[in-house]
Amino acid sequence: MKQIFQNLRDGRIALTDVPCPHLQPGHLLLQSQVSLVSAGTERTLVEFGKANPIEKMRQQPDKVRMVWNKIRADGILPTVSTVMSRLDRPLPMGYCNAGAVLAVGLGVAGFRVGNRVASNGPHAEVVCVPSNLCARIPDEVTDENAAFTVVGAIALQGVRLAQPTLGECFMVIGLGLIGLMTVQILKAHGSRVLGADFDQHKLELARQFGAETVDLSIGEDPIAQAIHFTRGRGVDGVLITAATKSSEPVHQAAQVCRKRGRIVLVGVAGLQLSRQDFYEKELSFQISCSYGPGRYDPTYEQLGHDYPIGHVRWTAQRNFEAILDMMADGRLAMKPLVSHRFDFARAEDAYGLLTNDEPCLGMLLRYANCSPTGANHYREQSVTVNPTTRHATLPISAPVAGVIGAGNYACGTLIPALKKTGIALKTVASLGGSSCGYAARKFGFQEATTKIKRVINDEDINVLVIATRHDSHAQLVCEAMQAGKHVYVEKPLAVNRDQLKMVGEVYQQLSRGGNTPVLMVGFNRRFAPHAKTVRALLGTVHEPKCLVYTVNAGAVPSDHWLHDPAVGGGRVVGEMCHFIDLLRFLIGHPAVSIQVAGSGKGNGSPFCLDSVSATGAFPDGSSGTIHYFVNGHKSFPKERLDVFCAGKVLQLTNFRKLKGFGWRGFSNQRLWRQDKGNMACTQAFVQAVREGKANPIPFEELVEVTKLTFDVNDALALQPSAPIGGRVNG
Repeated sequence: MKQIFQNLRDGRIALTDVPCPHLQPGHLLLQSQVSLVSAGTERTLVEFGKANPIEKMRQQPDKVRMVWNKIRADGILPTVSTVMSRLDRPLPMGYCNAGAVLAVGLGVAGFRVGNRVASNGPHAEVVCVPSNLCARIPDEVTDENAAFTVVGAIALQGVRLAQPTLGECFMVIGLGLIGLMTVQILKAHGSRVLGADFDQHKLELARQFGAETVDLSIGEDPIAQAIHFTRGRGVDGVLITAATKSSEPVHQAAQVCRKRGRIVLVGVAGLQLSRQDFYEKELSFQISCSYGPGRYDPTYEQLGHDYPIGHVRWTAQRNFEAILDMMADGRLAMKPLVSHRFDFARAEDAYGLLTNDEPCLGMLLRYANCSPTGANHYREQSVTVNPTTRHATLPISAPVAGVIGAGNYACGTLIPALKKTGIALKTVASLGGSSCGYAARKFGFQEATTKIKRVINDEDINVLVIATRHDSHAQLVCEAMQAGKHVYVEKPLAVNRDQLKMVGEVYQQLSRGGNTPVLMVGFNRRFAPHAKTVRALLGTVHEPKCLVYTVNAGAVPSDHWLHDPAVGGGRVVGEMCHFIDLLRFLIGHPAVSIQVAGSGKGNGSPFCLDSVSATGAFPDGSSGTIHYFVNGHKSFPKERLDVFCAGKVLQLTNFRKLKGFGWRGFSNQRLWRQDKGNMACTQAFVQAVREGKANPIPFEELVEVTKLTFDVNDALALQPSAPIGGRVNG
């Protein structure tokens, strides 16, 4: 199928072949009929993409601070590499879609195949959308009108926050698509409306919808007009639906309001607020969030957990439904808002209008004549990207890789490292067709697919790399090993003991049959140059060592999937495993006991602890402590290891600097750029496959480290709210 993407580095818009998305639980798979290019929102994205690097930095000062902190911690080269990788990743365009249901995901109620549905799906021939961001289209509403549902819901949410009552006076600043729909919704509420804009055509449309207007292009005074419009009282409220960097709309809104008036920012404006403006009139100011309650809440969007109507009357989905109902009974007119229509094959021409001076408002993309429809289209879940890439001439034993997962880590670190080993890359898979399509083109895979089983069952592929969410690792590892593949899985190996037991049973069964696969977990830090140096130096010391590993991990939002014990396993299992493995490698012995202390229960779950300290005791008398903290400052090193032994000290900082104190013949080792061992880790795995060697990390150590993460979690779960120590004997 085809989908529209923007390259954020240079702003180019491209219509690209990608696999159809995979149907997920709680989602609907829709075949697009019409989608809407929002001239305001999408023009902003295009202009940002076309801006030079200096302009991009000026527009996103918060991101600049993040980049600067990363430079201080990791160095300039890794930071530049990360930024370029993010800018190179294509951005799916569009968020206003009307289509027909091709398939219904597990757990979805109220929809069936063939229903016409409005959603926030992107500009693509087939889209996969959470059911809570979909609404059935009434028979009286055309697909073209239904494509305006999402922008209508944005306008409606702003109006709900403004709380208009019958007969009140409102001003709408900015008469683009959302502004003109706001005018109509306010009129439907029985409000009197005054609209302000610079565009004559938009002002005329506002007048058609029953508003009085202020023509800013000829210098009409909005304050004087508002005073006249309200018989000298001032408007009851203002909705700002403009898109500008200036703070003038907010200042004007304050000036035209009556005492205790309401201002709602629906669009984008500068927020250099004048205290005097708001103080004298006791004005209220609120920023509206997208379609309404539920938007950006993963439990609502991705998991399909609706809010009870008795507690939240108007969710995002119910706002969609309200807009469609208003279209059905004629209270919202969409036809006047359409300025252009394009066949989807000419979508790039539509975006060309956004960067020139030709007036445009609502541009519709029509999909009717694009490609196969219905079930046949749904089956197109694989795309041949590089047909000239063939591996038939390779020896049978030569490694040919398939990759499952094409997220930021996979595309930014893992696949580039894999490619540098010279391994043949055949297929990359992910549930989202856009991400695997991007990875296939960027790194030279022969094929992109959303059919995970296709990769596992491909007889040409003998190496499988897994970089999916944590809960899927164990099952995919087992299926891959049983299919005769060597496996590299990004940490962790499993998120619970049952999963780990399953992996162990499959691995041991294959080993007993003489078909031992190479199984690698991405514990890359033990392969870092500095880690190898520390290991070599410690090998010359024959007495106990004390290792203190301080990790300035930073906070992760409480609703992030990593915190979900069933999905991410929590930060100990999902992240702290790296550091446990490194200490295990440096000391060279398994821990015999571990003592744990946590700083608190976070959001109430033992898997969401803010900070953790764990100290392991080893049979040679050594000790290793990991301080995993989330409450530090970003300018402090993210990882620091201090080693004390035999009157000597080693200090490793961010895998860039290693200093020795008291070591004969060693004082320091510095690198131009941070090296956490990702390349060496991948090379060790591929070399083991090529040469028929054993696991680069013994299987027993992989299991041991994974079990230790579960032990730490178990100890934390037993702690009361007040932080105390918990001890687990190994």
